[in-house]
Amino acid sequence: QVQLVESGGGLVQAGGSLRLSCAVSGSIFMINAMGWYRQAPGKQRELVASITSGGTSNYADSVKGRFTISRDNAKNTVYLQMNSLKPEDTAVYYCNAELLDRVLINRDYWGQGTQVTVSS
Repeated sequence: QVQLVESGGGLVQAGGSLRLSCAVSGSIFMINAMGWYRQAPGKQRELVASITSGGTSNYADSVKGRFTISRDNAKNTVYLQMNSLKPEDTAVYYCNAELLDRVLINRDYWGQGTQVTVSS
């Protein structure tokens, strides 16, 4: 089975920083794209940042210049460094991995979510 385990969320004051991590384990053949999504109460889940296996990254306009996504392929881990946090960043953050499992089936997998709360 494939599992995604997230960590790093918490409560931080506006202007502060947090680093989220997501480790993928299980019957993995290859991880393609990885990303971070977030969902605030009453709102739809939105893509925050994504990164391909080759290291190409994309960001939502709202986080450009503040957040950085990275991955360690040897550890099957993706990170989200969040700087200059704003109250508007408050949400549950979910890790996503698009991967081929050991029988070459392409699927999306999701982490359990980690709460990020930014106080003013």
